[in-house]
Amino acid sequence: MTSFNRSTSRRLKKLTQIPSVWEGDRRPLSSPNQHSDSQEKGECILWVDYSQGVVRGMDVVASDIGPEAIVRTLMRAMEHPHSPARPARPQRIVVKDREIQFYLRGVLQDLDIAIDYAPELPLIDELFRGFADILDSQTPDLPPQYAQILREKAFAIWQAAPWEFLEEQQILSIEINKWDVGTLYASVMGMLGMEYGILFYRSEESLKQFRAAVLTDEESTKHLEEAFLKQDCLFLTFESADETDEDEDEESDLADLPLSEIDPTFGNIHPLEGLRSVLYDEEALVIFVAIESLSRFIRDHRRQLHEDIFPTLSRRYRISLPQSEESTKSLPVTVSTMPQLAAELEEMAGFDVDDQESENFDSSNFQSLQDDLIPEDSFLSLGVVSWEMLEYLRKGVSYHQAGEIKQVGDGLPVILIQTSRPKAKTVIERIEATGGLRAICFNPGADPFDGDRYDLGLLQTQNGELFLFGEFLDEDPIHVEARKKWNQRCKNTKGYCGLIIAKGLTGASRGNPQLRDMMALFEARSLSPKDLGIGTLQLMPQLKFE
Repeated sequence: MTSFNRSTSRRLKKLTQIPSVWEGDRRPLSSPNQHSDSQEKGECILWVDYSQGVVRGMDVVASDIGPEAIVRTLMRAMEHPHSPARPARPQRIVVKDREIQFYLRGVLQDLDIAIDYAPELPLIDELFRGFADILDSQTPDLPPQYAQILREKAFAIWQAAPWEFLEEQQILSIEINKWDVGTLYASVMGMLGMEYGILFYRSEESLKQFRAAVLTDEESTKHLEEAFLKQDCLFLTFESADETDEDEDEESDLADLPLSEIDPTFGNIHPLEGLRSVLYDEEALVIFVAIESLSRFIRDHRRQLHEDIFPTLSRRYRISLPQSEESTKSLPVTVSTMPQLAAELEEMAGFDVDDQESENFDSSNFQSLQDDLIPEDSFLSLGVVSWEMLEYLRKGVSYHQAGEIKQVGDGLPVILIQTSRPKAKTVIERIEATGGLRAICFNPGADPFDGDRYDLGLLQTQNGELFLFGEFLDEDPIHVEARKKWNQRCKNTKGYCGLIIAKGLTGASRGNPQLRDMMALFEARSLSPKDLGIGTLQLMPQLKFE
C-alpha cells in the first residue's frame, strides 16, 4: 500500500488538530431517474466537516481512478480547504465504505486520526440528494423517448452521405404541415469536406437572408457570427466523438472516421433565442419526420440527384411517428427539389457562367485528342498552391498566363507536371502556340477489351485542341481521394485552377520541385465532363482515344 513520505507526514502533523468529525465518500455523478451511463460522467469525492456543516474538499474524477484520489482530496481538505474553513486536521473521520475505511487506516496511521465506519453519512447523503435533484431538473439534449430513434436516423443519413452529390444551394423542401411547421427547407453541408450536416430552415426567407449576409460579410468574423445567430432553423450536424481528434489534426476529414467515432448533434437556431443544442418534444418530432422523409427521398432518387443538372423531383411519403402523446400515428410528407431556388442562390454566389463563357467551352470546338504533349516519363500530381505562394509563382516563372481568379478557399488547385528542362520548354512553347490554356478537365474513359475504366486528365487549349496529360484507373484509391479534393477546391474558387510546368525531373528535387524549378504557370478554368460534352472516350488497340 502506498503511504505518505515522511516529510509529508511531518507537514500534515503540524496542522492544528480540531475536535471535529469529517465525513468522506465517493459516489457516481448520476441520478436514479436518469438513463445515462454514470461511467461517462465520473464520480464525485466529497469531504465535509459534519461538526461545522461545511464542505472542505470536493473533486470529480473518472470512475476507474484508484483509491488514491480520495486521499488527494482529503489532503486538500486539510491543507487548502474551501472557504470559510481553515487548514486543520480532524480528530475523527467517518466513511460508509469498508474498503475505503481500511485503506485510509493504512495511509493515515501516522496522523493520529481515528477512521470509523457508519452505514449512513447524514450530511453527505443530503448533499448528494441535492445533486440528484439538480441533475433531474436539467433538460436533456434530446427528449429521452426520442433520443435513440433520432440517433439511429442520424446515422442513416450519415451513411447515405447526401453531401457527396448535393451542394449547399441545392435545396430540398419538406412539407410537413404539423406542429406549427409548414415547410422546411433542407440545405445539405459537407461537399467541401469541412462541416457535415443538414440545416432545416423554417422559411425560405431565412435561408436567403443568411446566404446574402455571408456573401456580403465573408471577411468579417463578427458579422458572420451575427448572421449565423439570425438564422431560423433546426439542425443536425456531425462531429468527432473524440474531441481530441480535431486538436491533433485540423486537416483530417470526418468522413474518413469509422461510424463508431461519429457523433450526431441536434439543435435549434432562432434570432431571438440564439443557438441551443437541445430539442424539445415537438421539435424532436419535427426533425424526426424531416430526417426520415429526406432519407427515403435520397434512397428513391439517388441516381437522378447525382446528375450535373439539379432535377425537378417530388415524392409524397407517409411517415409513421414514434410513440408519443400525439394521437396522430402517421403523417403525410412531401419532399421536393427546388431547382429555381438553387439557381437563384448560385447566381447570388456568382457560381453561374454567362452565355458567352459557355460558348467558349462548346464541344463543337473539339477536334481531336492528342497524347504527345506531355512526356511519358513526367512526374504528375494534383495539389493546391496557397494564395501567398501563387503571388511568388506569378512573379518567378518564365511564362505566366493570367486569369481572373477570386481568392476563395485554401488556395488555387493545380496540376503539376515536372519533366526535364528541355522538354518543359517544349511543352510551354506548344501550349503558347495554340493561344494558351483554356481549361483542365477530367473525363471518363474505358477500355472495351479488358473492361477497365479510367479517369482521363485533359488539357484544352484556346484553339479547341485536347491533350491527354494522365490516365488514372477509376479504382485507384489515391487518385480517387486526390480527385475529391480537386473538385472541392475548384468549387471553392468558382471553377478556376492552374497548370504548373516544372523542370528538375532528374535532379535532387525530383517529385518535389521547388519554386526555382517552376517554369510556367497557366491560370485556367476547370471543366466537368458535361461541360466538355464529348462523352466516354474509348481506348482503341492503337492506344489512341477517339
